[in-house]
Amino acid sequence: MASFQKYTTKQGQMWMFKMDTGINPQTGKRKTTTRRGFKTKKEAQVAANKLEQELISGTTIDNLNLTFGDVFNQWFSNHSKTIKQSTKKSIESKFKKHILPRFGKLKINEITRPYCQQMINEISQNITSVNDIKIQANQVFKYALKMDIIQKNPLEHVSIPKQQKDLINEDNYENERNYWKKNEVKQFLVVTKEELSLRDHVLFHLLIYTGARKGELLALKWDDINFETGFIRLTKTLFHDNGEFIFQTSKTKESRRLISLDTKTLSLLKKWRIEQIQANLANSNNRFKDEIVFTRDNGSPMRLAYLNDKLSSLIKKHKLHRITIHGLRHTHASLLFEAGASIKEVQERLGHSDIQMTMNIYTHVTDDLKEQTAEKFQRYIEL
Repeated sequence: MASFQKYTTKQGQMWMFKMDTGINPQTGKRKTTTRRGFKTKKEAQVAANKLEQELISGTTIDNLNLTFGDVFNQWFSNHSKTIKQSTKKSIESKFKKHILPRFGKLKINEITRPYCQQMINEISQNITSVNDIKIQANQVFKYALKMDIIQKNPLEHVSIPKQQKDLINEDNYENERNYWKKNEVKQFLVVTKEELSLRDHVLFHLLIYTGARKGELLALKWDDINFETGFIRLTKTLFHDNGEFIFQTSKTKESRRLISLDTKTLSLLKKWRIEQIQANLANSNNRFKDEIVFTRDNGSPMRLAYLNDKLSSLIKKHKLHRITIHGLRHTHASLLFEAGASIKEVQERLGHSDIQMTMNIYTHVTDDLKEQTAEKFQRYIEL
């Protein structure tokens, strides 16, 4: 039989129940389980009746004692063998920072849907990528379901709260814009040409003119660039882990792509190539000599955070509209649309595996393009 009890939380009154789950065959002692997070006594009673039926049908005591952390370790030991090192590190970080502190010590059979909703609500107040956190946690619950550790996924049907930044109005739209317009791009490139080294100027120029990811550019080797045909090959990305630089293949087939370069960009790359060769001649200890396109002065790969820091510094110094490094990729896509490129062309150039990602950028295209759309309609209808 289960016993029911009301308790108080920051969110208000909740209900819990305790139930005898039988004898542990390993210790010979009786075991009890406690489940919390029910809004009403009736919800707790329904859950208690369901648990009782599960015990009758043969659910093991061992499974009832497994914590979310235990199941995470089981799942991740298998899953980590199928993913890249950078993805593994990213997933571990999300669980360590956001998921395990909230779920890790709880018995996975005792985690309820109301508790999951409460946790998602709390996480959404602190970070913007709450949906990704939910997706990662859900993988553990799906694994537990698959392994018959739980009978129902408590994270199913849990909703993501609307964040304030999503409620864009005319007053805050300009501040939320994570891309530059054409005049802002020109202003920024004048600044980088005048104030930065040629290497850094070429890097920012490429970010804007190709839409490549920073990891893709920092992993570039000179044999990835064909100066005769005017194409650049993007097939790998640079990853930094525990002081070690790792060159790994791009995540998806679409990310591995060949894109064209304009004559101005090719000219800048040739100029940088000459300067780098001259610098390498003076540095005989450069173990990456004549291989990697963008390196530190000693020839080693550059820090991934370097471009973020440099961009933030220039924006602050010159009071530019604030965007992120990813915003430069968004900028390239937006200006492509403004120049008349099709959605399919932009998708292929940026290496999006899902066209919806390209569509999302298209819906945030610049005001100038929106004005051009109205003008196109006017010219057509007045013919």
